[in-house]
Amino acid sequence: MKFSEYASYDGLGLAKLVHDGEVSVEDLAHTALRAIEQLDGELNAVVESYPERATTERAAQLSDGPYFGVPFLIKDLGIMEEGKRMEAGSRLAEGMVAPFTSELMNRYQRAGFNNLGRTSCPEFGFSCTTESVLHGHTANPWDTGRVAGGSSGGAAASVGAGIVPIAHASDGGGSIRGPAACCGVFGLKPSRGRISFAPGGDGFNGLANEHVLTRSVRDSAAVLDLTYGYVPGDPYGAPAPQRPYLEECERDPGPLRIAFSKAPNGAYAVDPEIADFVEQAAALCEALGHTVEEAAPAWDEEAFIKCSATAWAANCTSMSNMMGALNGRSINSDTLEAITLTSYNWGKSVSGEDFVKALETASRISRQVGPFFEHYDVLLTPTLTKLPFAHGLYSMNDFSGSVEQWFTRLSEFGSFLSIYNTTGQPAMSVPLYTSATGLPVGIQFAGRYAAEGTLFQLAGQLERALPWVGRVPPVHVSTL
Repeated sequence: MKFSEYASYDGLGLAKLVHDGEVSVEDLAHTALRAIEQLDGELNAVVESYPERATTERAAQLSDGPYFGVPFLIKDLGIMEEGKRMEAGSRLAEGMVAPFTSELMNRYQRAGFNNLGRTSCPEFGFSCTTESVLHGHTANPWDTGRVAGGSSGGAAASVGAGIVPIAHASDGGGSIRGPAACCGVFGLKPSRGRISFAPGGDGFNGLANEHVLTRSVRDSAAVLDLTYGYVPGDPYGAPAPQRPYLEECERDPGPLRIAFSKAPNGAYAVDPEIADFVEQAAALCEALGHTVEEAAPAWDEEAFIKCSATAWAANCTSMSNMMGALNGRSINSDTLEAITLTSYNWGKSVSGEDFVKALETASRISRQVGPFFEHYDVLLTPTLTKLPFAHGLYSMNDFSGSVEQWFTRLSEFGSFLSIYNTTGQPAMSVPLYTSATGLPVGIQFAGRYAAEGTLFQLAGQLERALPWVGRVPPVHVSTL
């Protein structure tokens, strides 16, 4: 299959070609693997590929689901496929092989995806950029001297460059939405409990969720239709949607009450060009028939940073001890990066009372934010405060400050993101604009808890009004 033809389809489009007999599963897999071979030297987005999965035998093993044979990549964090490596971007877990297949991976397999490899992430996903001592930095396909975002930067770069139409991603503090904005793709973080973490834990005490990064809105919706759902024993469970999300993409949302804000909750600066794009997005929404006004929720930012840092450090200690024991490695500067090791050491001193207080603070902040969405259907903000920057500025291994200082530093770039991990609300980054320097700019839309349907309706409307499908970065399969 020619790269130009491959790049012209989204996931559902490729699946239709397979179902209609116009292209084979093997041909699609070979095309994606050739794209990895030819582009990843510039991107460093795929840490491992599976060339053995481009065979007739592999095709016979795949489920005949809606995405039968569509090339797919999974993030090197959280999700597991039994017998395949999962290293979480860390030397501590280097070479670690998954002992089981996670429920989400089972659902991807039932959908028919052909998983062809793992994408890069920072160590334990603890950064707004994707660079690690283990695998190096991942480049942005729009400008390889700049970051692809984090922590799902490998997934975003792979989709942005057209290597695959869809890639798994996860979001514990903006890790789907931030990379989506950096790489010019669509990324939605579902509501807490929408995606099951079975048979593992609860996703960092409910902060994290998993989904995909895509070129098209409809692929994100269709994949969520195939993967959402409670598993008995899950600590959280979002209510079932009213109708399939794929249908929502085509539905007129009707007049929504949309608030917009260019101002972060803390003392962070927003690039003036990005602020201008927020104004343009607000005007676009108004032109589409929505009621739009400037407003935003507020919360105690200092308490938010402190409780986030405390909960993270405790989780980091637990996860590091588990990985160290599984891999027979000591925990030190040879196995963990500087800020991760600082988190680990501080986490050892976090008491049970400290941890419970952090959770209570997060609940209090959620209740400060929640009532705002009784008055508005959607809040429109920047996804990120600034454009993608040069590699190395957010190196986890060069940072010598405290965990709270690291969280504050992350918020300088992603201050609009992590609040919706705490509240559990759905939020999406939509690639509506391009900067004067040719870099993509994402606009975030957050909705009420469990209201992904509303967001998909709005996203579909925005995609039709201001399509981004024709925007192609310099590093892209169509240019090969």
